Amino acid sequence: MHFTRLFVSLQLNDRNMENNKMIPTTERVFQIFKELNQIPRPSHHEERVADYLCQFAERLGLSYKRDAENCVVISKPATPGHEGAEPIVLLNHMDMVCVGMSDPLHDPIDAYVENGWMKAKGTSLGADNGIGLSMALAVLESKDIVHGPLEVMTTTNEEDGMSGASQLSKDFLVGRKVINLDSEDYDTITTGAAGACLQEHRIPLKRMPAPGGKHRWYRITFEGGLGGHSGVDINKGRASAVVLVWAMLAAVYNEYDFDLASLKVGEANASIASSAEMAVCVPSGEAAEYVKAQQDMMNEWIKEEYGANDPGMHCTITKCEPLPTVIDKETLEALLTSLEQIPQGVVKMSETMEGTVETSNNVGRIVTEEDHVFISTHTRSFIDSDMEELSRQIASVFATSGAQSTTVMSAPAWQEDQQSPFLQLTSDTFLDVLGWRPRMVAMHFVLEAGFFVRHYPGIQMASIGPRIVEPHSTSERVELSTIDDIWRVLVELLKRLAV
Repeated sequence: MHFTRLFVSLQLNDRNMENNKMIPTTERVFQIFKELNQIPRPSHHEERVADYLCQFAERLGLSYKRDAENCVVISKPATPGHEGAEPIVLLNHMDMVCVGMSDPLHDPIDAYVENGWMKAKGTSLGADNGIGLSMALAVLESKDIVHGPLEVMTTTNEEDGMSGASQLSKDFLVGRKVINLDSEDYDTITTGAAGACLQEHRIPLKRMPAPGGKHRWYRITFEGGLGGHSGVDINKGRASAVVLVWAMLAAVYNEYDFDLASLKVGEANASIASSAEMAVCVPSGEAAEYVKAQQDMMNEWIKEEYGANDPGMHCTITKCEPLPTVIDKETLEALLTSLEQIPQGVVKMSETMEGTVETSNNVGRIVTEEDHVFISTHTRSFIDSDMEELSRQIASVFATSGAQSTTVMSAPAWQEDQQSPFLQLTSDTFLDVLGWRPRMVAMHFVLEAGFFVRHYPGIQMASIGPRIVEPHSTSERVELSTIDDIWRVLVELLKRLAV
């Protein structure tokens, strides 16, 4: 089922408000989401989405501001009779993690519906955070939803550095109550998020002429992994292609002389690496036979170690054409040593939040460039000092290899008072609209809330959203019924806040 049929299938019955006006259905939300998915929007390249938002505001005759980072805030006056209500902010980000796209700067997303879920063909869907943004825009467009003064705030580069939120001016927003629609757990109100530090490391390398004589060339690939979000999925026992690459290279390195010519691991800095590809050169004979035998040995180990949680991950080793250059041995050794010494995955579970990861680190990408090896690390923790210390340790490990480390983003952790009237009102609205009360939880992903708390004293935030599964992966999907439910909660919550 494609989008054109989706709109018909999702025309749900309108629901009466107390003033007997009709609440729009989610049909318009899906139409806007379709429009967004025709606009490529990887992090750092959000200009066209920002243009779309500004044009959206102009079409509605609404005022807006756009800053140097392409963040956009659109203001809508209150419903007549509610002008004295406190301003409310609807917060989203406009970028997405583009996984599986051959050309993220130009490829649209081909979405479809299957068994009550929306998915994308071969790529990430962009429901994170496209669905929330579509809801906010539908509210702007509606003439029937009751609300006070409204600001729809959309930031840039949330997924890969948060430079948009971190550089907001102090006067960009007026409202101090924020409904953040960038949440993936439908039955929760997210009231806290881990801090995060994204670092990029570059180990200098020299290109050497590839060895001649009797050598064999092999292309080694890892593929089929689930990947996933490097925060919320970090404790699910999935195979990181980074770990598998290190295990393969270390196994060969400990036995035979070999050369690495190229290496590409991972899809995005914020994702668990689900694939890898490398080209190696080994002497013919015993060493070559050893490398070929690693395919079966590696697949057996992957099945034993990750089969229950990541059954699709597998290794393939095939012969390939020789490449002209290889990486110098010192760089190869520095890379292997660094990957061995830095922690990957869960570092510590929380003692106060049962079942919640407190601190973690993920290596998202590794790429051999012309004169360096690029490695990205994403360190998260609910304890800012622990995050900062672990980030320093990681940079120190790379420094011993002569690497230069750059901090791309350091976002503070955030925690709301779960007993605040704002959060209690949000919880009550879920109960009254859907018949159940959501959990209030802190999540092991980073949200922009920490920056907003810094910029705008007194700000409060409740983060809600539909059920989105496997974000930041080609398996990303959103449950359609939960979109309608969150829409109903949002409309009612805006009404209750308009007093």
